This record gives sequence, structure tokens and C-alpha cells, in this order.
Amino acid sequence: MLEMYEGHPTIPESAAVAAFVNEVFASLPRVDQRRWAQAYLHGLLTVPGRKTLRGLAQAVTPRTASAHGLQQFINGSPWDWAPVRQALARVITEHGRPRAWSIATITIRKRGHHSVGVHRRFDPRAGRVVNCQLAIGLFAVTPHGSLPVDWRLLLDGTWSTDTVRRGRARVPDTETARTLAEHVRELVTGAPAVPDGNQAPWVLDLTETPDAALVVDALTEHGQDFLCEVGPAQRMHLAALGRRPVSAATAMTHRRGQPALASAVPPDDRRPGRFLLHTGPACLAGGPHSVPLSHRLVMQPASPFHRDGRYWLTNMATRIHEVPALAESVTATDCAIADLIDDFGVQDFEGRSYPGWHHHMTMAAAAYVFSRLHHTAPRTCRHGHHPTPRGALLELTS
Repeated sequence: MLEMYEGHPTIPESAAVAAFVNEVFASLPRVDQRRWAQAYLHGLLTVPGRKTLRGLAQAVTPRTASAHGLQQFINGSPWDWAPVRQALARVITEHGRPRAWSIATITIRKRGHHSVGVHRRFDPRAGRVVNCQLAIGLFAVTPHGSLPVDWRLLLDGTWSTDTVRRGRARVPDTETARTLAEHVRELVTGAPAVPDGNQAPWVLDLTETPDAALVVDALTEHGQDFLCEVGPAQRMHLAALGRRPVSAATAMTHRRGQPALASAVPPDDRRPGRFLLHTGPACLAGGPHSVPLSHRLVMQPASPFHRDGRYWLTNMATRIHEVPALAESVTATDCAIADLIDDFGVQDFEGRSYPGWHHHMTMAAAAYVFSRLHHTAPRTCRHGHHPTPRGALLELTS
């Protein structure tokens, strides 16, 4: 039976867990904070189903004091999550060079309007307006899977003006309403360096992003290589057609395409490896006029999982052979989101404060990373090779 002493949790000894906590949570100044971090991590790793504070506490001890201790650690203790996430990123890159970076959102439905960041927005997956928080995550796509590194919480305009709600939720004065494109720019500029100094490309799903052109502009502005999926109706400019915009699907009808310029041997008969490359320069409509027509449009033909085919915009003209493998990064991140929701409690935070939300998301990311790095063999995505994402990558901005 697990026991408590002097307000601290006693949890099962595990050399791997202890070493992981000592490295990732070394910035926490007090021993008791690090012990509560290990207790919370243990609960996230072992408690099945919904990750309530009561359930996580019972994984440590049946005594009610443990629930109070975990509550205080997540919602009351003033530890800084930024250095913890930086340490988590170092652990990830030390275990394998990221082959891509990805950014994803998770729509977290909420009741009421007191939880930090909650607002009403259209959810394209649900097809209706929902009451929710919108989490924005930075993921490193590695040999161990797509691993969460950092988080942002989108605050809409109502959270900039309602001083009462901001005070109750302890939102810092520096946090104001920002668009998703602005959050992406911040995550891009703050992405960790990889060990060999060569920055990995960015792979994003912009199929449901109204200001996709602004996101592409942010990547271009910072000199990043990218592969961005866009919808077949995405408006584009082609050098061959002047400034008259056409849809991505129409653009491919104008192609002087070269089949199999970017190709890969499919690992099974469910994933096509054939891609078509448009030979002319292109860019997304709706962006700043300073964006040059220097990008290329790539199409993955229709398959049983994508009836209309998939369309990608990239600036990696000299690395076009990498497109098929990089395109799978979106699937890897979809799988990570599904796992984080089902098994690691990213939607289960019961508190209302800004620090508490970031503390919980940091712990969920740490638990997920630990679980992936310490599996003896890579897991396959149990949600299917082409899962239906629980949170669309780069959804609607506000």
C-alpha cells in the first residue's frame, strides 16, 4: 500500500521514471514539487479512462490528502512550465533527431464560461458552433512518434476585455488575444534546435484554416522549409495564370505534371506512394503581396481514404523526393492527438486557471513522451493508418 508522509506522496520506485523526472523537472526548486510531479506522472501513466484529480490521487494513496496535494501542485504551486518543456524537448532530441516539426490544435469542449480561454467557435469536425478551449501544440515528429513539446492556449477577444474573468483565471497581463497565425509564428521562432544544427522542415495541415496564406507567410518569413496540406478548394495563384486565383484542384488540371517525381514504395496496399508535381511556381491567395510565386504544388492522387486526393504546398523544390515520407507526419500527429485525448487526459483538466491549465498540459506531454520513449518497440497507431483527427491541425482563427 502506498503511504503519505509529511504531506509528500510515496510512489512506486522506478529507475526509469525517477531518472526522467529528475531530468525533465530539475527546474522545480523544491523536493516536494518534484515528488508531486512524479506522483502526477505516475497517475497519468497508470489510471485508465478519465484522468480526474481524485482518480490520479487514488493511484498514489486512498487518503484524501493526496488529492489536495495534487490539486495544490497543479493549480496553486507557482512553478514555471517553460523550463520543464525546454528540458522535455532536450530529452526528445537526444533520443532521436526530429525529421519534422508539426503544429496541431485540440478542441476541448467545456460547459459554462469560467474556464480559462473558453469561447464559442465553429468546430469543422462537429459541423457546428461549440463551447470550447482551443489548445495549440508543437510536436516533434521522431522515430518514436510525434511527441508534444510545447503548448499555447488561444484567447479570443472576449478574454482581452473581461478583466473580471482574467483575474479569476489568473491570466498574465502579457497574454492577449492573438490569431492562430500569430501563435504559429511564435512557435516557429521558439522551436528547439536539433543536435546536428540542421532545422527540420515543418509539416502542417491547413485544410481547415481560413488564413492559411498567413501561416505560410510566417514560415517563409523565418526561412523555414515546409510542406503544408491544403484543401482542394484552396485558392492559389499560379505563375502561368498571372494573378487570377484558381482552386488547388483546378491548378492541377493546368499541370504539366511529372508522375512519380516524388514517390515512395508503399509499406502496404492501403497507402499510395505516387505523387504528382506541378512544374510551375505557385502561392496561396490571400497572403501579403510580398510573398513570391516560389512555392510548388504537389498532389497525392485519390485513395480509399482520400476520395478527392490530397494537395500540398511546399518550398522544398530541391528536396521534393522527401514529400511522401514527410506527408506521413500529419498521420503521426493525428495518432498522437488521439492518444493524448484517450489515454493522457489532455481534455480532462477540471480547474479554471491559466497556470493550472499549462501545468496539466505540461504533465500530459511529459507522460506521453515518457510512454513513447520507454516502449521496447514502436507502437502502431491503434486508431488506424488514416485516423479521423480528434482535433484538426490548424483550425479556425479568431
